[in-house]
Amino acid sequence: MDRLFDDAAPERSGEPARSGEPARSGEPGRETPRAPLAARMRPRSLDEFVGQRKLLGERSALRRAIESGRPHSMILHGPPGSGKTTLARIVAHASGAAFEEESAVAAGRAEVRAVIERARERRALGRATVFFLDEIHRFNKAQQDALLPAVEEGLVTLIGATTENPYFEVNSALLSRARVYELEPLASEDVLMLLHRAVERGEVGDPARLDAEALAYAAQWTAGDARAALGGLELAARAAGDGERVTVERIADALQGRLVAYDRAGDNHYDTISAWIKATRGSDPDASLYYLAVMLEAGEDPRFIVRRMVILASEDIGNADPQALVTATAAAAAVEHVGLPEAEFALAQCAIYLSLAPKSDAAKRAVRAARAHVREHGAQAPPGYLRSANRAEGHYDYPHEHPGHLSPQELMPPAVAGASFYQPDDAEAVQRDRLEAIREAKRPAPAREPYA
Repeated sequence: MDRLFDDAAPERSGEPARSGEPARSGEPGRETPRAPLAARMRPRSLDEFVGQRKLLGERSALRRAIESGRPHSMILHGPPGSGKTTLARIVAHASGAAFEEESAVAAGRAEVRAVIERARERRALGRATVFFLDEIHRFNKAQQDALLPAVEEGLVTLIGATTENPYFEVNSALLSRARVYELEPLASEDVLMLLHRAVERGEVGDPARLDAEALAYAAQWTAGDARAALGGLELAARAAGDGERVTVERIADALQGRLVAYDRAGDNHYDTISAWIKATRGSDPDASLYYLAVMLEAGEDPRFIVRRMVILASEDIGNADPQALVTATAAAAAVEHVGLPEAEFALAQCAIYLSLAPKSDAAKRAVRAARAHVREHGAQAPPGYLRSANRAEGHYDYPHEHPGHLSPQELMPPAVAGASFYQPDDAEAVQRDRLEAIREAKRPAPAREPYA
């Protein structure tokens, strides 16, 4: 991997410093000509840093820690291209510390021990070390535990970066020794600012050959990933050659299909299906289709999607439209029998139907109320006349022998008689009216006055 500081002191992660040579600091901006555009465009200071206005606001704790040159161990959680690595380098530079960088994808306990040993040697010379560990969630428990003593005694200031929720992926012992900061995806305006900055610096050739629409397209296309946008711009500029314009078509060709920030085992997976559920529950078919499209473009398992459709059909629609469950289970069958890509039509049909269907959560409320009653009071034995034939006690009154096919008997256990769990509202008006009629028909007639 290209390093940004090859013209500074030559110490690299994994290489011991030569005697008498100062350790490399984390100063951004000393890029090699061979470095990718995204690396060459790394901000050198907080003033150049783009985005994360809430996290790095004038009075924020993180900004004050950086500007004071007294950083603390932290976990940076955010999507790709949101500035985690850049922020780590700025932290190291502001503190004057040596900067060590490893990726948990390639590094192991041996590499971590080597970093810690070099940090120990530096501390003896009065120099601090910032250890940036990218993809920290890739380390297992034992590997993360190996970091604890060095972080605990302040031998290194650990900056871990992850695209996954650190509260699920990072050991609690390590989390207790570090602050967690969440970085948000860059706005398209922020990405566009970085692209214009690269053009103005002459990093991609003559600025006159860059179409403004092409830059706007790249900024919008990459969904907040500045690294991807800069990489696409650089590739398009190279492909265009000298004197040729860099157009939207050039950018589109370089980017080859829209990026979708998505991990089928991570936060985006759960955030997107949560958004789909809430949009569909909220009766917005366009939003429902949008989040469905995001999942399909990201390669989500269609069986996962359709299982949520079946659940929603009962949980949020229920008997307000019983056909919703039929539609959802039919979509599930289509997914199994047809598969993608054609099954997307069944998924879209189902998403639209569920969005527009009347909503009711009466079935969910009813079963939860019934289960809560059982948990609180225990399971009561049914009346003897309702038990299986060989254990029945008393006479079971067959409903079909009565008007309206209604049983005149109490069908609840004696201790539960009179309890009501199902409370249909106006969304289930048919069921509500039917229930009221049944209860009225089964209500005993008032006792007659004795004949005087």
